[in-house]
Amino acid sequence: MLKKVALAALLGAALLVPVMAGAKGGGAATVVPAGDLKWQAVPDNPGVQLAPVHGDPAKGASKFFVKLPSTFDTPLHHHTADHSGVVISGTVLFNDGSDHTLGPGSYWSFTGKKQHTTRCTDPAGCLIFIDAHGKWDVVPEKPAAK
Repeated sequence: MLKKVALAALLGAALLVPVMAGAKGGGAATVVPAGDLKWQAVPDNPGVQLAPVHGDPAKGASKFFVKLPSTFDTPLHHHTADHSGVVISGTVLFNDGSDHTLGPGSYWSFTGKKQHTTRCTDPAGCLIFIDAHGKWDVVPEKPAAK
């Protein structure tokens, strides 16, 4: 458990380096300790919570944490905005035509409305960090006609 906490702290620090680097020469800095995250429920997704740290996901480019419950399993979908992410804790299974099982410290990037499924396979739930290049949405794919 201590190893996971240390890894999460290291990843969090690494994600903040680009923001902190701007502090030289009069730039801005954003610092959000874990205890200060403002978690909010995501409508129509029971148990899913989101905590923005930069920007507003409902309006445009943003960076935010997402908590997924252990039961999270979303069918085929895409996101309008290109985005990348890091698994902070838990195990996330993405399928974009192939299964990708990602544990803590793992990175992914989806561009061009890449279709995929997402599932949290960890009994304790999953925590991920998202860097979205535009307004965040989840667009369900229509089932293939038979």
